Amino acid sequence: MDSDTKRLRRVAAELDEPVAANGLLHRRAFLRGGIAFTGFAAAAVTAHDAAAQAAAATGEKLSARTLMTQAVMGGPFTAYGQPARYERDAVREFTVNQLTPGTGSSRTPHHVLEGMITPSGLHFQRNHNGVPDIEPNQHQLLIHGLVKRPLTFTLDSLSRYPMESHIRFVECAGNNGGFNAAEPRQADVQAMHGLLSSSEWTGVRLAVLLDEAGVDPKGKWILAEGGDGASMSRSVPIEKCMDDAVIALYQNGERIRPEQGYPMRLLLPGFEGNMNVKWLHRIQVTPTPTFTKDETSKYTELMPNGKARQFMFQQPVNSFITKPSYQINLQGPGYYEISGLAWSGAGKIAKVEISADEGKSWAQAALVDPVLPMAVTRFRLPWKWSGQPLTLVSRATDEKKNVQPTRSQWLKLYAPNQGYKFNGITAWAADGTGQIRHVYI
Repeated sequence: MDSDTKRLRRVAAELDEPVAANGLLHRRAFLRGGIAFTGFAAAAVTAHDAAAQAAAATGEKLSARTLMTQAVMGGPFTAYGQPARYERDAVREFTVNQLTPGTGSSRTPHHVLEGMITPSGLHFQRNHNGVPDIEPNQHQLLIHGLVKRPLTFTLDSLSRYPMESHIRFVECAGNNGGFNAAEPRQADVQAMHGLLSSSEWTGVRLAVLLDEAGVDPKGKWILAEGGDGASMSRSVPIEKCMDDAVIALYQNGERIRPEQGYPMRLLLPGFEGNMNVKWLHRIQVTPTPTFTKDETSKYTELMPNGKARQFMFQQPVNSFITKPSYQINLQGPGYYEISGLAWSGAGKIAKVEISADEGKSWAQAALVDPVLPMAVTRFRLPWKWSGQPLTLVSRATDEKKNVQPTRSQWLKLYAPNQGYKFNGITAWAADGTGQIRHVYI
């Protein structure tokens, strides 16, 4: 046996040693490229193997052509590509207010997606009065208020400014709904965490436009207003506007879609989704917050002492496991990959830990590059399931050392029925048959 073979076998043996309870293995299995992890390789059945087994069962002689797809004329070219017709699960689910049909939301199906980028057509929606049909050549962005020179920008004039691209998440502050229920909600990842999406956004930095308008020193806030029927509007601190705020014109390389704010939207990395105003048509520089209905009737934080905090904009550190999860069940004992998403409005994810014993012991997951600030990070960890009942959880820590709390820890911080910015740990319990259900820890 040569030295390389011995080394690979030794490394494979090391990686097959659990680093935490209930079969959680070392993340090096994903960090060391080129290492043949024998346990996972043994679990795979190739198409060639399947064809050979079928041929042996019927006595048919296997030939190279047997393994090839029959030459059949395919479909025609299309002007815009669509998903395969077999991928019917990759769709958004809707929640619509029956009294006001233009108000509601749709959710991203993270449990059937991979990577860190959400396809544009699956990015979650939150609308207050339907999706407006805006003629781009007639749309303008007005910047006025406490500025030296009120300015109006068309789509064409904005396109002449230097553009930049960033991968950033957008998350509704009401994501992770149902955590206040007395019993755990039995729902999939889409229903529980689907008001989160991640895209590459391209546009013009807002600070460039504000500098051109000349912000008065008395201007400490802006009012950002959308061009929808509800005139959805939010107050934003001027510091954020002069930092990383962007007037986004493109999403994942193409023009922003109508439900995402076409022809332009405000992007405030790390801030709650409602502030990323869609169909943006007006920015007013003001000395104080405007206290609009969208930031006084909602998006406050109810405290145990009976008071409510306002203007707590940043989304907290969070994570969830996408597989296995509710309705993504285990198919018998053996090797699996635990995978999920982590993110924080405070910056980059520093680490994600996985526990298979309700937090008594932890294994550190591998973070998939690139790990970016205010973007979702994919994490992975190899796992050997023995077939015994257990509970899987993930816990994220960001670069500012913020740690994701348990549900019980989070509930102690707020008054009953507080409904925003929940970032408590989501727990999935597997029984001896591999069925997954949502539980509280």
